[in-house]
Amino acid sequence: MAQLLSTLKGDITIRKATPEDATLLRELRLEALSMHPEAFAADVAMAAAEGVDVWAARIADYATNESTSISIAEYVGQLIGMAGIGRGHWPKTRHSSILWGVYVNPDWRGLHIAEAIINECITWAREHGVVVVKLGVITINVSAIRCYTRSGFKVYGTDPKSNYYNDVYYDELLMVREI
Repeated sequence: MAQLLSTLKGDITIRKATPEDATLLRELRLEALSMHPEAFAADVAMAAAEGVDVWAARIADYATNESTSISIAEYVGQLIGMAGIGRGHWPKTRHSSILWGVYVNPDWRGLHIAEAIINECITWAREHGVVVVKLGVITINVSAIRCYTRSGFKVYGTDPKSNYYNDVYYDELLMVREI
């Protein structure tokens, strides 16, 4: 069910992605990976090699397998933010999930859109029996760390040299939220 977030720039719809969103979602993901390659484990070239049909099939699968979900922020037909959440594959880990791919277009930052998308993911997790949500965020991404903290996440450790990009290693803070 879609939520409406009122911002100074207009009303934003927060909802689950559908296969019809595949083209715009792929573009938004490639934007995120291109603008902040150090922040994401995914590689932009590998992601770009995946066609829209792959994205549409992936989103359709997510809707039926109850293990993963992608939430998006939309303004007048334009996707401006996204986040994914996936829970453990094995019976012993189905109670736990990973929040991934959180991104908001720079023109829309500072309006708490990421928090609304994260809350949509948390709602999905709760509805699917998840009790703990984890994430990793590079230590230099101070605004994201503040956003996750406002969303109820706490640091529980550091993953040294978790990402490597352009001859630089980046440590990640490991964060958790119990729900």
